[in-house]
Amino acid sequence: MAWIRTIDDDDAAGPLADLYARIADPGTGRVDHVLRVHSLNPGGLAAHVAVYRAAMAGTRGLRRVDRELIAYAVSRLNGCHY
Repeated sequence: MAWIRTIDDDDAAGPLADLYARIADPGTGRVDHVLRVHSLNPGGLAAHVAVYRAAMAGTRGLRRVDRELIAYAVSRLNGCHY
């Protein structure tokens, strides 16, 4: 398994802390690991979030819940825990 150095939520400062505050999970107040892997490159993190939001909001004809279920099913099929 790969290991990627990340910046924890509590250690983020400046623009990264601002970005973390905008993308933190509302239930836990923490940033998901799949997003935190971009923490050394806040620009990359912002781009990842933008692509995700565009994909989840920009598909006409599918409700958001349907897109989420498709993403979940594909992740399960691929053995992803998230």
